[in-house]
Parts: sequence; structure tokens; C-alpha cells
Amino acid sequence: MKTKYLFGAIAFSLAFASCSEDMMDRINRDEAHPGINLNARLQLTETEVSTVYSTLCGNYAWYVSSFTEQLFGTGNNQLRQVEARNTSEVAGSPVFENDWNSTYLNLHNLSLLRNKCQEGGVNAGEYALLGMAQTLEALNWATLTDLHGDIPYKECFVKSAPKIDKQKEVYARVFELLDSAQINLARGTDDVSDNDILYKGKTDQWLAFVHALKARYLLRTYGTNKTNAQLQKVITEAQAALDGGFTGCELAVFNGQTADNSWYAYAQSREYTGCSSTVEKLLSDRNDPREPIYNYNKWGNNVVANPGDDAMASETEYVNWPAYLENGAAPLHVLSLSELHFVLAEAKARLGLDATTNFESGVKASVKDFYQTGGSVIDKTISDSEIAAYLAAIGPRYTANPLKEILIQKYIAQSRDEQLETYNDIRRCRFIDGSYPVSLTNPNNTAGSANRWPLCLPYGNSDVVSNPNVAKAFGSGNDAGMYVYTQPVWWAGGN
Repeated sequence: MKTKYLFGAIAFSLAFASCSEDMMDRINRDEAHPGINLNARLQLTETEVSTVYSTLCGNYAWYVSSFTEQLFGTGNNQLRQVEARNTSEVAGSPVFENDWNSTYLNLHNLSLLRNKCQEGGVNAGEYALLGMAQTLEALNWATLTDLHGDIPYKECFVKSAPKIDKQKEVYARVFELLDSAQINLARGTDDVSDNDILYKGKTDQWLAFVHALKARYLLRTYGTNKTNAQLQKVITEAQAALDGGFTGCELAVFNGQTADNSWYAYAQSREYTGCSSTVEKLLSDRNDPREPIYNYNKWGNNVVANPGDDAMASETEYVNWPAYLENGAAPLHVLSLSELHFVLAEAKARLGLDATTNFESGVKASVKDFYQTGGSVIDKTISDSEIAAYLAAIGPRYTANPLKEILIQKYIAQSRDEQLETYNDIRRCRFIDGSYPVSLTNPNNTAGSANRWPLCLPYGNSDVVSNPNVAKAFGSGNDAGMYVYTQPVWWAGGN
């Protein structure tokens, strides 16, 4: 009996030990980590917010708005140095550290999300979710490489010090992701409406958005394939987006009380931004109805600053600013309806086709956006007849030079919150056409005979100090970061 009990005790102990090891394995495993078992739908919401709030409408845009002269940097702090084109604030690795890290975190999150939708994953067979993840992944990769040029890509999330890949290779992946997204969105039947805050799970709207992104990126890379066939592809994709019901893609989750958009939060907390005479002159010359929205006399001084004016850049609560910076509930654009119409209009104009309808639709969409987001501050509305009168007034400008007025109107429209796209347009058009129709006037854009307007943005400090590949590309000593003044990105004439 004793032996029997002993063997029973041993067997029980062995069984308990085995169970204990299994239990400890489960305890030690981070079940909540997004790379393990967390439902990917929860990651979708986070990534949508971060992509728009941090990557598209964060520090990147605030700095770039000075480079494009759509806004003026004031407040006697960082943006004063940006107006002065101080190298430490233009080419320094700490400048875009947070944005760089945030965008790569988005991409890591999206790669995990995408993997969970594969066979054996937590979300296997959820093709709509997969298509959304691929679309956002394409958007993040494109934004990162548009701003920084050649970037770590293929070895990211695999090696601790990934090599830098050519922008051409990154763009190949962008189009590959968008192609796959179309296939998956078309066959997806899963319902992610509770987690998708961009389109509430409506796959038809996501499909239209993918077409719009393709049109944007096909036009972006036109200089590398300067053919009529490339422009025709732009037209095909843009028209497919409109036919699919595209009315814009925006993050509209703000209420102005407990949740403010990033531009409002930035302006109200820092007061580092104001109106630029570059935009104001375009609006005034055209008697543009958006002028009182853009040029809002916030502080009672009724002052618009000239780009590079150090005295104005030193002031706080002095320079006028756009009225939409008073609206914390204003939605943030991912890709606006006006942009899509201007993309389509530009492609048609370059082919010698009539682009009037799309040109006018782009202007109309922009004017309405300005008044919907900023008009309440000046207690003014605008009617369709007033917009029609404005279109008639600028008609001769369009007739005289369609491409020029298309690009100018796009520049004005994107002064609202799409400055990154304007930065891309300026570099793209300078490569394709040799110039851009809006003259940049900041005298600090050159120093002597040297360019001081950045052709790309500097890498983030985290990789400069930890990744030898990035450190080498960034440079050291007096050369550190100076490549931003001399090395254009691939689609703007670089290698």
C-alpha cells in the first residue's frame, strides 16, 4: 500500500510539475501583446489615429508649413529658428525624432496586424481588415520616404540595424500594398465598423480611397516616368475614386472640448504659427473668399508676416493666424476631395485635355472646407452662388495657364492642413518643370550661394545614434545632416 501511495504521489507530482511548467509558460507569455493574441481590430483604431494625428498633422507638418510658406513660424522659439533656416532646426537629427519613431511604430503595428490576418493568425480570413491595414501601411511608407528619401525598409523589424533602401524600392512596395489592398477589400465580408474610425468599415469607401492614393502616388512619381501613359494612369485611378464615391478621407473624431485636433492643440498651447504673406498675396490678388478665414485678426494687431522676418518671428501673440486654428473640432485630412480633383486636373492639363470641371470642383471643395472649419469664428457663411462668382472671376487666370492656376489653387487649398503634400509638390514640380508657380520669398532659403531650403528632412536621432547605416548616411562633424540641402529624393531627381 505504501508503495502504491508513493507511486501515486510521484505520478501526481510529475503531473503537477508538468502542468506547472505549462502554466508558467502561459504566465510568462504576454497575452496582451499585439504580436501574440490581441485582436488586430483593436490595433486598427490606434494606428488610424496615430497616422493622422502624429505623422500627417504633427511636427512634420508644423515645420514643413514654414518651408512651403503656407504658415509663418513665430513665438520666439523653435519656429523662429526654422524661419531663419537655422541648420540645427532644419537639418538636426533631434528635430523629427518623435515623428520618425511614431511612423515606424505605426508600420510595426501594421505589420503585426497584417500578419494576424494570415492563415493561422488571430484574424485569419478577415480580408477587409487586411486590406485596411495594407492601405495604411502603404500610406505610412510613402509619407516616410517622401519626407526622408532613402530609408530603412526591407530589414525593418527583422534586424536591429536595418540597412537603408532606395526610395524606388520603397515605392514599389507602396504600389504592391495598394494592389493587394484592393483585392482584399473587394472580397472582405468581415465587419470592422466598430473599430474603423475613418470609414466605419465601409469597404466601398476604402476601395475608393485606395484609388485616390494610387492617383496621388502615380502623379508623385511622374518625373521618373515622364510619359503620357503615366498621366493616363493617374486619370484612370482618380476617376475610379470619384466613380467609387470618394468624398475625402479624414479623421473626424474631435469635439473641441474633450478631444482637440492636433493643429488646434499645437496653436493654442504654443502659439508658434501665423499667417504668411505668400498665401495672403495670392488670396488678396484674387479677391478670394477664403482670405478672411486664412487671415484672421486673432490678436488685434492685424499683421501678416513676411517669411523670414525675424522681428515678427520673435513676437508672441502678435501675428494673425487662420481662423480654423480656433476650431478644435475641425477634422484632419488624410487625402481631401479637393486634392483628388486637383490631381486629376493636373494630369489632364499636362496632357492638353480640358480640366475645367475638376479644377472648379477642387476649388469649390476647398472653399467649403475653409468655411466649414473656420467660418464660425468670423460669423460668415458662403453660398454656392458666391463660389460660382469667384470661379468666374479667376476663370481668365485658368484659361491663360491652366496648369499654373491648378497648382496655385491646390497650394491655397492645402494651406489648411495638407502642407506635407505641398512640400512634395514643390519638389516634384521643380524637377519636372524646372520651377513651381508659387514663388517662395524667405531670404534665408539661401545663404550666400548655398541652398538652405531642405530637399528632404533629416533622419531621426534614435537611428542616427544606434544604427551605423543611418549614422553613415547622416554624416558627422560639420557634415552632419547637411545632405538635406544637396540630395533630392528619387522622384524629384535623386538617385
